[in-house]
Amino acid sequence: MADELPMFPLNAVLYPGVSLPLRVFEDRYRALVHHLLRIDDPTERLFGSVAIREGYEVGDHGAQSLFRVGVRLQLTDVEAHADGTFDVLAVVRDRIQLDRLRRTDSFPVGEVTAVPEPHHEVPASVAEEARAVFAAYRYVLDDIAGDPLPGPLPEDPTYLSWTIAASVPLPLAERQGLLEATDTTERLLLITDLLRAELRMMNVLPSLPATEVARTRWSPN
Repeated sequence: MADELPMFPLNAVLYPGVSLPLRVFEDRYRALVHHLLRIDDPTERLFGSVAIREGYEVGDHGAQSLFRVGVRLQLTDVEAHADGTFDVLAVVRDRIQLDRLRRTDSFPVGEVTAVPEPHHEVPASVAEEARAVFAAYRYVLDDIAGDPLPGPLPEDPTYLSWTIAASVPLPLAERQGLLEATDTTERLLLITDLLRAELRMMNVLPSLPATEVARTRWSPN
């Protein structure tokens, strides 16, 4: 069933379980935060985000093209400033598909449907291979730009797939492909192949991961 959510497009692909800090200063997104704060139940302070395929997060022209699959987030912490801006923290809850975006007088509103993660048994060999290749990637990257993941990997294969995807500074299109993967097994196989390709390129051009980090990191709002 379709639902409506306030929308906050970003120059970034987000994954379930990720915590996202945002500096909110543009009028339409300040209005979005005010709207969410008027909701009494904190668990219902929800908004959506999809990655911007073409365009910008701010400005009169803004995003020209959006990806359709994104995420639903819950606003968890808000710090208001005297100049009317906010520093907020949100946690990604699940995936959504943006069916239609409406431009209102206050903030964008999306008609969205949920994109649930299918429940199925992930072959142990697939998860183990993803862990092993990511461990090799972490080892190499640690000497160049530091460990991309503070802490251990989760045991659950689905959370494992999201954690690895969130930790690797891949180009936007490849990150979007991971978000849109049909299920956990497909995502783990895809991230394993992408990591192998990254390792091969790092052997040729050791500065590549640092370059990718600078090129793909989001600049919220």
